Order: sequence, then C-alpha cells, then structure tokens
Amino acid sequence: MSGGEREAWSSRAGFLLATLGCAVGVGNIWRFAYVAGENGGGAFLLVYVACVVLLGIPVMLAEFSLGGRARSDVLAAFGERGPWRAAGALALSAAFLILSYYAVVAGWAAKYLADYASGSLERAAQEDFALRFSAFVSSPAGPIAWQAIFLAATAALVAAGVQRGIERASRLLMPLLAAIVLLLAGYGLSLHGASRGLAFLFAPDWAALARPELYLAAIGQAFFSLGVGMGVLLTYASYAASREHLGGAAVAIAAGDTLFALAAGVAIFPAVFAFGLDPAQGPALAFVTLPQLFALMPGGGWLGLAFFLLLTGAALTSAVSLIEVPVAWLMRRFALSRLAATLWTAFAAFAAGIPSALSPAVLEGVDRLTAELLLPLASIALLAYAGWALPSAVSLAGARLRSPRLARAWLIAVRYVAPAALAALLASSAFA
Repeated sequence: MSGGEREAWSSRAGFLLATLGCAVGVGNIWRFAYVAGENGGGAFLLVYVACVVLLGIPVMLAEFSLGGRARSDVLAAFGERGPWRAAGALALSAAFLILSYYAVVAGWAAKYLADYASGSLERAAQEDFALRFSAFVSSPAGPIAWQAIFLAATAALVAAGVQRGIERASRLLMPLLAAIVLLLAGYGLSLHGASRGLAFLFAPDWAALARPELYLAAIGQAFFSLGVGMGVLLTYASYAASREHLGGAAVAIAAGDTLFALAAGVAIFPAVFAFGLDPAQGPALAFVTLPQLFALMPGGGWLGLAFFLLLTGAALTSAVSLIEVPVAWLMRRFALSRLAATLWTAFAAFAAGIPSALSPAVLEGVDRLTAELLLPLASIALLAYAGWALPSAVSLAGARLRSPRLARAWLIAVRYVAPAALAALLASSAFA
C-alpha cells in the first residue's frame, strides 16, 4: 500500500496487543528481574513503579499524541523540512540500529528453540552449555544464518500489512506468551527452595533507597522497557482510531509490560535459586544458566522448549514494531509498496547487523550506543517538540486527556520532569 487511505488497526484490542508486543521483549525476560534483585528487590520495584507512572507513561502519551495527530510516519510527524526533522531522524535511526542487532540476538533464541525442538540440547552434557554457546556465537555462519531466518519471519509479517500481518500475529502471540510465562511461573513457584528466588526479587532492602544508582537504574528501565524514543509508539498510534483513548492505552500497556516482566522473573529466579545456580542477566542467563537449569529438572526438555518459544515470540513482536518504523517512512517518502519497503528495510538491517553477528563486542557497542545515547536524545527531542514547540492546546488535544487536572500534570511532566530525568540518565552514562 503506497498511497491512498492509510492502514489502521481493526479494533482497540488489536492496537493494545500490538503495542504491548512492541514493549514486551527479551529485556523483560532476561534483564528486568535481575536488575530489580540487584538493586534492592521490593525497594527497587516501588521506585520503578513510581518512575513508570511519573515518567514512562507521560512520555508514552507524548509519543502517542504525536502519532495520533500526524497520522503518518515518524519523520512526517516532526516535519521533514523543518528544524525538528533531526528529532524524527534520531528516532528512525535508533529503531533501525536496534533492529540490526536485535535480530542477531533473536536469531540465537530461534536457534535454541530449534535445538530444543529437535532434542539436541536436552541430550547435552551439563558442562557443555557455556562452551556450546561460545562456539556458536564465535562461528561466522551460524549467527548470520539465524539472523537471516529471523528477519525473514519478521519481514513476512510486516509485508502482510497492519491488520493481516502485525495485528493478527499480535493477537496470536501475546496470549500465547502470557500463557507460557504464567505456566513457567507456576512451575517455578512449585519447586522446593523457590522462596530464595522470591526473596531475591521482592524482599525490600530499604538501605538501597539511599543509593543514587537505584534511581538511575529504575529510570532507565522505566524508559527503555516501554519502548519510547524509537518512533514505534508514534507509528502504531498513527494507525489507531481518532477516538482512541490514548491515556488509557498508555496506562494499560505500561501495566501489562511491568506485569509480564515480573511474571518472567517469577518463572526464572525461583528455579535458578532452587537448584543452587548463580543468578545472571542477558545472554548468560538465557543461553547458559537456564539450559543448565533445564538439564537438571524433570521434563527439562519441554521447559526449555517453552522458554525459548517465549523468548523468540517476545523478540518477534518487538522486531515487527521496529521494522515498521522505517517501512512506514519508505512507503510515504518514496511511494513504495509495503512489500518493497519491507524487503529494502530487511535487507539493509541484515547487512547492518552482520558485524554484530560476527562480534559480540560490536553487538554490545551498538547496544550501548542506542540505549545510552540515541534513545535518550530522541526522547528528549520528542518531549521538547511535544511540550514546547507545539502550542499547548495542540499538544493537549493530541493527548486526548479528559481531565483538565491530568492534562496539566501531563504537560508539566513532559516539559520539566521527564527531560530532567533523561538528562540525569545521559549524564550518568557519560561519566560511568
């Protein structure tokens, strides 16, 4: 669809499920719970929820409001010929760069899913998992091949369109992922010794409230878990109905994202502690610690299959949203069909991701570049545009808030509170 009427979600449920899918990703599964446990458990969770309410939701709503107002892609929302075009370019660049290396990590998950489905990982010796993962990521062919497979699946969904591809996949995958994480959480809670994992997650260390790094960790997690700054929320909101209650949508998605991350933590860490393994985060947790854990557990092959289906599915819903940002721009800017725009973007992301596939150090560097620089800068630019460049009446109309008191509070958060928090996050990264 290169011209004519703009595509749209078929229903409010489709919009909410697709947008929740963009927020729920691998970070919810392998990072959130570990960060919570390492930063005071229940004390961190209280600060995190406050950051989501006071910072994350207002920024989400700002991005939603720009998309709902423009009903176009991220560059058009800021104006391609005006001085604010750099803000749209930052968000577009961040989405593309994240997609390029995210597909590599998602390819690893898809490879492990295939290995559990074939039974090869279930039969692996306990001591082989670290060596197995290291050998896989060090080989040139395997990571590139699985990166290509994952990008092909992502492109196929996006090429099918907003309703027939993205929305249909979200309606199928999000309930499936919720069912898997709840089943795994129930199993984890049934294990003897699971209470140590729950204590790691939830027992409050009130002394941690005196540490500045707790607040920075909570701010960073609140912003980046919700997917702000990449133009994804803006693009998805541009497909929503003009009557959509965007404030309610932001609250629902933030709540769903947080609950999913907590459920993933309950699914993982009680079992990790019950079997005496050390907690970890990131690839070390997903590709070494958990396969070791599954090898020790009755029915571990099925549990491994369920976990990597969860990880791959969460990666897919996020990747679909990332690729849609440049696809929407290419369709409008160059009058390309959706299929052509999707293929160009997928090929470009594949090429850009090859260095990350060949070198974990490059992958980590691109991850840090986007998380610590591009996303905070893009978010600050978005807030400056919504809070200051646009007339207040226009911004408030775009936010569609029904309460004047809430509208005033939102504008204060967008103009002052959220930019200050993001500036503190940028400064902490610069001097880390």
